[in-house]
Amino acid sequence: MEPSPPHAAAGNGASLSAAASSTSSESGSGSSDEAKQNLAQVTESIQKSLGILHQLYLTVSSFNVSSQLPLLQRLNSLVTELDTMQKLAENCKIQVPMEVLNLIDDGKNPDEFTRDVINSCIAKNQITKGKTDAFKSLRKYLLEELEQTFPDEVEAYRDIRATSAAETKRLAQSQGCN
Repeated sequence: MEPSPPHAAAGNGASLSAAASSTSSESGSGSSDEAKQNLAQVTESIQKSLGILHQLYLTVSSFNVSSQLPLLQRLNSLVTELDTMQKLAENCKIQVPMEVLNLIDDGKNPDEFTRDVINSCIAKNQITKGKTDAFKSLRKYLLEELEQTFPDEVEAYRDIRATSAAETKRLAQSQGCN
C-alpha cells in the first residue's frame, strides 16, 4: 500500500474497504468484486498475523528452554504470513492519506481524520449555502428595484426566463426517455 499525497486527503475516507470499493467502482462491477476479494484476503492475512503475534507474545513472556522450538516455528510462520500479506497487498490499489498514517503513528484513532474531513465539508457547505442565499436575496432585491423603474423590461425578462426554463425541462425529459 502506498500512501497518497497530502493534497489527496480531502476525498478519501479513513475506511480501507470504502476506499477500495470507491476505487474499484470506477472501473466496473467485475473489478469491484475482485477488489473486494483482494481486500478480504489482505484483511484475513492481517488477522492471521495478529494471531501469530499474540502467540509469539505468550511464548516469549513465558519463555524457557523447552519453548525454543515453538518460538522458532511461530517466528517462521509470522515471516511466511508477512510475505503472503505483502504479495496479496500488491493486488490492492488502496490509497491512504498521509494524515491517517500520521494519526496512527501518533497513537491516535484514524476515525478522527474522517470526523475532521466531515466537519470541514459541513463547514464549507454552510459557507456556500450562505453565499447562495445572499445571491438569491440580492437577485430578488434587484428585480424588485428594476421592476419599479423598468416594469416592461422586467416583464419581458421574466417571459424569456420562463420560456427558457420550459425548453430546458422539455429537453431534459426527451433525453431521459432515450
